[in-house]
Amino acid sequence: MTDSLFARILDRRDDLIALTQDLIRVPTRNPPGENYRDICALIEARLAPRGFACTLVRAEGAPGDSDRYPRWNLVARIEGARPGACVHFNGHTDVVTVGEGWTRDPFGAELDGDRIYGRGTCDMKGGIAAAILAVEAFVDEHPEFAGAIEISATADEESGGYGGVAHLAREGWFAPDRVQHVIIPEPLGKDSICLGHRGGWWAEIETHGRIAHGSMPFLGDCAVRHMGAVLQRFEEDLFPALAARRTDMPVIPDGARASTLNINAIHGGEPERAAGDTGLPAHNVPDRCRIQIDRRFLIEERVEDVEAEIVTLLEDLKARRPRFDYTLREVNRVLPSMTPEDAPVVREVRAAIREALGQEAGFVASPGSYDQKHIDRIGTLRNCIAYGPGRLELAHVPDEWVGVTDMLDSARVMARTLERLLLP
Repeated sequence: MTDSLFARILDRRDDLIALTQDLIRVPTRNPPGENYRDICALIEARLAPRGFACTLVRAEGAPGDSDRYPRWNLVARIEGARPGACVHFNGHTDVVTVGEGWTRDPFGAELDGDRIYGRGTCDMKGGIAAAILAVEAFVDEHPEFAGAIEISATADEESGGYGGVAHLAREGWFAPDRVQHVIIPEPLGKDSICLGHRGGWWAEIETHGRIAHGSMPFLGDCAVRHMGAVLQRFEEDLFPALAARRTDMPVIPDGARASTLNINAIHGGEPERAAGDTGLPAHNVPDRCRIQIDRRFLIEERVEDVEAEIVTLLEDLKARRPRFDYTLREVNRVLPSMTPEDAPVVREVRAAIREALGQEAGFVASPGSYDQKHIDRIGTLRNCIAYGPGRLELAHVPDEWVGVTDMLDSARVMARTLERLLLP
């Protein structure tokens, strides 16, 4: 039974390559959120003729949704021959900006040996293609299966998922009475099961000063210097304290098993010049300086304590540093998520890896959050994991790629999981 299913998948190697290339060639950059309707239409055109009921869902009112950049999502469902559980494969269709340093066309989907290159190949259109192939092969092999299978293609994971999975979860698409198992084919490795992710707290800190002529800075109050004091305290106190904290979660890579903080951006003083502007700068003391911080915290930490730690540091500076004043604004918060190792979907995927690949699966957790957070926190469905092809360190980099063999192997694991969950 399994050998025949595996043969079906391996025979469709060329189809898998072509599907992955088609997905890559739809540039779904986020921001701003381009071409979501087009990529949903591409997937619908493939699945609808095969008997899937396809529903397009726009996340109207979600952050980023607009008439110019609507947040479109697709949910495709196929029913089995008799009642049973529903297994849902979820993949995000958006990709990050291209950036510099590419040696290949980011949206050309070039095949070179066993690799397909392009933005989103690894994260995570290769995973979407592998899941689609696995489901199609399973349905062809076992048309009498019990239950139902869903495939969703969702927007905005790269910017938090609020126009995608979060919206679907609020609308009940992941309610435990209609979906029982969720697999998200994120690139965490074909021999690993990702149980969850760290938490995140994002904020902006702005220091205040007083504008004055740049030739007489003593008449003003430089907000950039005040921000320098904040950064100095980060370096001397906060970063060492975070590095000393370790989690029991199996987060990869090892450096992410500590608490971390990244300074995403800094802005102060004169605005950036537009391209081609040859004017000279004005001479002013900056009266505003702002940084954006990205604080990733451990399941052992409370988000309230994460925020309080920053506030305490800033308040101490305010007490000690003359004329120091600041504004702190929270941008977003995400709590950690962790599926138990004995959850049904974990047990079955672990067994499927053993049977399909001949090796024992490792447990990992992601350093950054992904859409499991919404399925868990909003949808209240804990039986959710990430499993898919690709290597995490290739996500978001120049010359991103996914291996064809890895996609085929992951498809075999996903198809075998369906056998274990939906066959009598």
